[in-house]
Amino acid sequence: MKVIGFGDNIVDRFLDREVMYPGGNCVNFAVLARRLGLESAYMGVFGSDPLGAFVRSAITAEGVDISRCQTRQGPNGVTEIEVINGDRTFLGWNEGGVTISQPFVLGPEHQDYLATAALVHSSVYSASEDQLPSVRAAGPLVSFDYSWEPERRTDLYLRRTAPYVDLALLSLGDAPLEAVKHELTRVTGAGVPLAVATRGDAGAVLYDGERFLTQGAAPTDVPRFVDTMGCGDAFVTGLAVSLLRSGWTRDSPPSPDSLRPALVFAAETAAEQCYVEAAFGHGRPAAAATRI
Repeated sequence: MKVIGFGDNIVDRFLDREVMYPGGNCVNFAVLARRLGLESAYMGVFGSDPLGAFVRSAITAEGVDISRCQTRQGPNGVTEIEVINGDRTFLGWNEGGVTISQPFVLGPEHQDYLATAALVHSSVYSASEDQLPSVRAAGPLVSFDYSWEPERRTDLYLRRTAPYVDLALLSLGDAPLEAVKHELTRVTGAGVPLAVATRGDAGAVLYDGERFLTQGAAPTDVPRFVDTMGCGDAFVTGLAVSLLRSGWTRDSPPSPDSLRPALVFAAETAAEQCYVEAAFGHGRPAAAATRI
């Protein structure tokens, strides 16, 4: 079974640690799926600078196939982050570098490769919205991270993306439960069969168009706790991997009996992520830089 992360990669520079780490929603998905035992690949655009080479080498070291990636002249994406009381705080970014300014455009030569995957994952930070119809046409399931910004869930944005998505992830933080249910209903009403919202310490809520399932956050071992970086990515990866292993395909929706175990596994995967430095380690020293 194979999955592909299609879209963003980035360098997360932790100013408080003076350490930089590889990351990006789609990279994290591919790496975490590989760590969970699946064959995985990443398709995206690297910058031609040393940061692009850094991310590329880290992904390769994790056993993720990057043979279809592209390198383009220009800067790789980079964010600047500080951890406060265990929670990450984003201080700035360079608008995603070449991932956004020169996004990956799928051609006919990519269709056969995409068709080898059971699922392709992308995100709002990948400039991939216009590519989703091509991904969908290749045959795999599609998961998509809508993140937390309300502008990524407008009716217009949902009409543009939802018809090509099989699993949507929303990050809704401390939003009231009724507001969470409302947003999940909007997303499924726009065409996504399965939508899940993460709520930090409050756990998660999943909606399959008929029923809402709530899942509490799995407990963490405080002495081992590092930070929350990548926990949402770990949650959606765990959820997708569990559902795929239970037989989920485009022609076979997840059974009600498979949803609860998948949510439990996703919560446990997210909790384990709290013990990992940044998204998946591979930190390198980085001198404190001028704020972006």
